[in-house]
Amino acid sequence: MNITTETTREGARVLLISVVTPDFTDADRSLCELKELCENLGAECVGEITQKRNQLHPATCVGEGKLEEIARTAEAYEADTVVFDLELTPSQFSNIEDALPDGITLKDRTMIILDVFADRALSAEGKLQVELATLQYLLPRLKGSYESLSRIGGGLYERGAGESKLELDRRHIRRRIAILKERTNELAERRSYLRERRKKQEIPSVAICGYTNAGKSTLLNTLTESDVLAENKLFATLDPTTRLLKLPDNREVLLSDTVGFIRRLPHNLVNAFASTLEEVAQSDVVLVLCDASDPDVEAQLSVSLSLLEDLGCKGKVLVVYNKCDICDDPFSAQVGAVRISAKTGKGLDVLLKKLEFMFSENTTDVDLLIPYAKASDYYRLMQNEKILSEEATDIGHQVRARIENKSLHLYRQYFCISTEEGGIQ
Repeated sequence: MNITTETTREGARVLLISVVTPDFTDADRSLCELKELCENLGAECVGEITQKRNQLHPATCVGEGKLEEIARTAEAYEADTVVFDLELTPSQFSNIEDALPDGITLKDRTMIILDVFADRALSAEGKLQVELATLQYLLPRLKGSYESLSRIGGGLYERGAGESKLELDRRHIRRRIAILKERTNELAERRSYLRERRKKQEIPSVAICGYTNAGKSTLLNTLTESDVLAENKLFATLDPTTRLLKLPDNREVLLSDTVGFIRRLPHNLVNAFASTLEEVAQSDVVLVLCDASDPDVEAQLSVSLSLLEDLGCKGKVLVVYNKCDICDDPFSAQVGAVRISAKTGKGLDVLLKKLEFMFSENTTDVDLLIPYAKASDYYRLMQNEKILSEEATDIGHQVRARIENKSLHLYRQYFCISTEEGGIQ
């Protein structure tokens, strides 16, 4: 048996393995997530085996006796895949794989998540990111020859004199990783350029993030009357989707749907999906959407807030509890949180008012009269602030602008008051 890049096939019979240690406090919920991920791929989970240990065995995660039990159970249940609910080291993977009967594939949590991402990615950029994350994960775990590299990177070159198949595979993967990094860097530069254009146009941005399957795509569709794919599946959305949203005060903002969070989201996936995470990190406001009907909602919120803090989003987060139309049990809501139903529209007026208030806190609408002789100040205003209206008068530019509060002092000398006759004072 060898590590394969093939995704978990539909109809596979999967045996799930959980190793519970004292610092792993949400093992049951994590195993449920893993089962749902496998089922989303069309696999059938035929059994579960759990072992409690003070610490993971450095060579095989589980003890020798438990490893033998796993092998026997896999055969008895006619399982063709064994999945560990953690990320296995290269040596652990090799040792466990050697102990399993022939014909049984070994995977870990990270590989299953990669399989789901590969299944869900639709855009060219999303597919590039999945391939990059997969290859970076496989490289240190590559053992012997295998036949499925063609799925992700094309056929191998002919073997050179004295060069083993393993060395050739590794060299091919490293070359492919370099190409993918170059392409993703080009896309990152393009995204940065587009963000700078949006900033110059003074269009604020709002990112919808949170635990996977919380209803992010449904909320985007309801607020912007869009038709983004919204399914009751983990990671139904991988590619960031942005739509224009008009707030009650007619202020326009860009609303982005992003990839969902999950417990122990692999770091190489976090790095690979920079496009989605950049939309979150660079946004002006972050809506953290939670499934209020899920009994594990507070733990899910904790996962989301922790990841957002790592991204540097502290201070611009608004917690939103979704699916309140089917939530009967009370829960301990975060202070200042909004309760909505993206499906029925309940509470969305409150959410929009809250967003309006958050943006108005940072800006002020003012009337200015800038003399023609102060051209440098006028051009600075036009370049950096939102212009609501403008009129040329005999003595200067009469402008109504939405200015960031931190920049008001730059234009204070030009403040004016409109008269009833439409003139200025």
